[in-house]
Amino acid sequence: MDRESQRQVDAEVMETMKKVLLSVAAFLTIAALGAYQNQTQILLALVKYQSANEYEVGPPRDIPWNKGPDEAITSPAERPPNIILIVADDLGYNDISTFGGGLADGRVKTPHIDQLAADGVVFTQSYSGAGTCAPSRAMLMTGRYPTRTGFEFTPTPSGMAPMISRISEEMNRGAPPMLYDAALDETKPPYEEQGLPPEEVTIAEVLKDKGYATFHIGKWHLGRKNGMAPHEQGFDQSLLMASALYLPEDDPNVVNAKLDFDPIDQFLWARMVFANSFNSGDEDRFEPRGYLTDYWTDESINIINANKHQPFFLYLGHWGVHTPLQATREDYDAVGDITPHRARVYAAMIRSLDRSVGRINAALEEAGLADNTLVIFTNDNGGPGYIGLPDINKPFRGWKISQFEGGIRVPLMMKWPAKITAGTVAEEPVAHIDVMPTLTAAAGADEPQNVIIDGKNLLPLATGNGKEAWSRDTLFWQSGHYRVVRHKDWKLQVTANPDKQWLFNLADDPNEQNNLAMSNPGKVTELMALLDEHAASARAPLYPAVMESAISIDKTLVDRFEDGDEYIYWPN
Repeated sequence: MDRESQRQVDAEVMETMKKVLLSVAAFLTIAALGAYQNQTQILLALVKYQSANEYEVGPPRDIPWNKGPDEAITSPAERPPNIILIVADDLGYNDISTFGGGLADGRVKTPHIDQLAADGVVFTQSYSGAGTCAPSRAMLMTGRYPTRTGFEFTPTPSGMAPMISRISEEMNRGAPPMLYDAALDETKPPYEEQGLPPEEVTIAEVLKDKGYATFHIGKWHLGRKNGMAPHEQGFDQSLLMASALYLPEDDPNVVNAKLDFDPIDQFLWARMVFANSFNSGDEDRFEPRGYLTDYWTDESINIINANKHQPFFLYLGHWGVHTPLQATREDYDAVGDITPHRARVYAAMIRSLDRSVGRINAALEEAGLADNTLVIFTNDNGGPGYIGLPDINKPFRGWKISQFEGGIRVPLMMKWPAKITAGTVAEEPVAHIDVMPTLTAAAGADEPQNVIIDGKNLLPLATGNGKEAWSRDTLFWQSGHYRVVRHKDWKLQVTANPDKQWLFNLADDPNEQNNLAMSNPGKVTELMALLDEHAASARAPLYPAVMESAISIDKTLVDRFEDGDEYIYWPN
């Protein structure tokens, strides 16, 4: 080949290489741009991959529940009562037909929960311990305010705060921005080590000391390590929710409803798997044997049958109806054509929760234990606005993650046929802090010594025995700078961000529509003094709040923020 021909060949090669390099550069540029534009989805995919490979999840297994005597030494009537505490998660006040008529304008009834209410006592002014789940559950267990235990904020899985902050910013709903302190987040202990201090005395420990067999099933959310797991806090055995799916996402029997408008939901779908553990934290995970609500009910019945000849305490902490929204196809078909799709899935989940209560009551009847078993049903906080269903807390204003009535008014009912007359109604304000001393009294046990118990025994209200002497004037709620007091019929809410006060007379305005703070400064001063007195005896939170979310009081997460919308910032 002559020199000229070689030059032509070289030139063609160079031109081809240029084109290739330009194509590669263009591809890399487009890929980089796509990656930049889809950073969040890539990060969520990485979260999903990490979660799937973090712990091995084994196949379903039989649970070796402790078994009581094969034969009764005494009759059930001669023993201390069995106690079953059932706590739902994120259930709306209106979701129970006894209280508000039921979901979808009354189409979705809760007959088994309604029957429990009819067979015992209903507390018409019952409050959760907080506007979020974990502090409420701590108060159920201890009878103490978070200002005494330090357990003030809800533990969140690692990576959740920065991820939902990022997603919230990208959504740009017009809401005030989510505030996240990454440096402060680095100072918090790991998720598994955020919990109720082991030195706190739980109702399980009180009952165990009284001779009860004690069992926990389901959600705990009060720590998993360093002596904070349920089987280290007074429960003989614990079947623990190790993650948060009701069924695998691709199970043929599941109907899913993903909420693309909710940052928390997006994170949960990526982070959670289908797993429980038994008498351990996370390391020994296995798949539940079926839909989570039904599976935990099956195991609850196994406990009842194995311990029918001795006093037992069962704490069933249901995950239902918390997101991610997943229902069985059977329940989804049974509730009928409800729109939107998420409402139908949510309704199906309510159906499964109601069925659980009915099956447990039926098991008690079959075992001959119903008469001397105290069954309590409640919920950890109000229904959330982030599922986008506007009427779940009707008639009350506000949502979970607020301390308006919609965020903290919850059902509370007790059935104990041997002691409580069917159809009893108690109208006094009561709260989750009252459950621990109530169960203590029912068992004939002594309250913990050298510990301040903030709650009061509710049995005088439930049975009528001593009701005249029962009184309460004041209840408190607190999450960081967001503080609330109810004193008699007056309720004051105070936040530092925004700097605002809401004052309501609940006797005249139970739905909190008319803010009297400006027109009644004297009452504000009076109630502020109570809040300050309460704060003066408080201990510091166990770990800091690292994020603050703007929560609309009157709109769901589907709706866009507008100027003039009322909101609070919730520290957590």
